[in-house]
Amino acid sequence: MNRRILSRLVVAAAAVAVLAGCGGGNSDNGGNSGGGTADGSGQLKASGASFPDAYYQEVISAYKEKAPDVTVTYNAVGSGTGKQEFGKGLTDFAGTDSPVKDTDGVPAGSFMYVPTVGGPITVSYNLSGVDKLQLSPDTLANIFQAKITKWNDPAIAKDNPGVSLPDTSITVAHRSDGSGTTNNFTKYLTAASPEWKLGSGDTVAWPSGTQGAEKNTGVAQIIKQTDGAVGYVDFSDAVETKLSLTSIKNKDGKFVAPSLDGATAAMAGATVKDDLTYDPLNASGADAYPITAPTYLLLKTQYDADKAKLVTDYVRYLLTDGQAIAKDVNFAALPSGLQQKALGQLDKVQS
Repeated sequence: MNRRILSRLVVAAAAVAVLAGCGGGNSDNGGNSGGGTADGSGQLKASGASFPDAYYQEVISAYKEKAPDVTVTYNAVGSGTGKQEFGKGLTDFAGTDSPVKDTDGVPAGSFMYVPTVGGPITVSYNLSGVDKLQLSPDTLANIFQAKITKWNDPAIAKDNPGVSLPDTSITVAHRSDGSGTTNNFTKYLTAASPEWKLGSGDTVAWPSGTQGAEKNTGVAQIIKQTDGAVGYVDFSDAVETKLSLTSIKNKDGKFVAPSLDGATAAMAGATVKDDLTYDPLNASGADAYPITAPTYLLLKTQYDADKAKLVTDYVRYLLTDGQAIAKDVNFAALPSGLQQKALGQLDKVQS
């Protein structure tokens, strides 16, 4: 049975059991019990980051079992477009992997961040005859700046002693749309390597000769179809597409492969700001995967009464019962302390 279908069935069964045992009433929102209501009805529309899309679609499907008269849609158009649509009032909430900027069109004070899950951004590759690859930050930076153009370059060989590297040209794949994945990947390179000169943001000026595609799935397809390709892709899509994954040298000098345990280690060591944004990139710790990204929902600070109930019930479910789905679709659930803070954001929504 498909992993994602199975996860929905498990969550749905758990929800039915809870409702049967308590007469259908809501349990408290203390982080170990579920949210959402079986008697709610209405529609919620959202758009934004493609990085967490697999997770959000699974939560939406599972929530439908608990609140069958509530329709939630999430359109993975990228963080940049999602923030703009939210700012224009086209959606009820938005998904983003990057903080809001003045140019995003979202008025200050009109929104709040709600962390949802985290996950590795992989450096995925397709290179015939090479089934294991590791890269240091400086080498990675120069690959993506097109300063290193062949796979047998001495810098790559130094990172991979004993590995036979072919004289194959490197094809760099990156996002063409405004992307929080790009923002976090380039923020990592800015923090980890003095070699990196392209800055960071939802978009950057990639060198000529590189290939762009929309969404993580688009980058994954370029890599899958091109011998010699390398690109950055969220862990969930990379695993689903069966891409080869690079181990990255972390802040403690250890080469660490992308994994949920490595992401959890990075998230646990991150400092959380008052607005609940946090930065697990280039985190300390021998087990920390260094390119670990957060992701958030943007909620309005005020909705009308009916919409406020729909939004907070759904997001409460995502932050409680929905966290159990994260691992099944290759995301790391929030550490308990951050989960409680995220739930606290829902109490601030006004109607």
